[in-house]
Amino acid sequence: MHMIAGRLSPPSFSRMVVVQYLGLLVFLLLAAAGSVARAQSLPPAEREKIERLIARVAERKDTTFIRNGRTYDAATAAVFLRKKWQANETAVQSVRDFIDKIGSFSSTSGKPYLIRLPDGREVQSSHFLLAELEDVENEWNSPGDLRSQ
Repeated sequence: MHMIAGRLSPPSFSRMVVVQYLGLLVFLLLAAAGSVARAQSLPPAEREKIERLIARVAERKDTTFIRNGRTYDAATAAVFLRKKWQANETAVQSVRDFIDKIGSFSSTSGKPYLIRLPDGREVQSSHFLLAELEDVENEWNSPGDLRSQ
């Protein structure tokens, strides 16, 4: 408020707008910093397991990935999983979160992702990824792996 001729007058409109915009800017910066902190809170070992799972998906050239009724090769499936993870990174706090929230079902249709194995059987991707995770963790716990020491 300003004093004009002994009376209080409201602050000018432009000053109020500037203050509101500054408040909004501070809020947005704090929200962005919180998102970055959450994304970075994923433990390095969990991030590495997710990266390894995605790599293992890409390596499965003999496997077909089925999403919303359409089939995809292994390389395309791996790219898709990575992009979906990047778009939802703050929701993923562990490799099991990745499997449950990113690699198991379509967020568009709610349908589970399926994996067609070389023998023609189809399994839910969550089961497939959990089996792959077990292999990854067994590799990590092998005597020759420095991470297990």
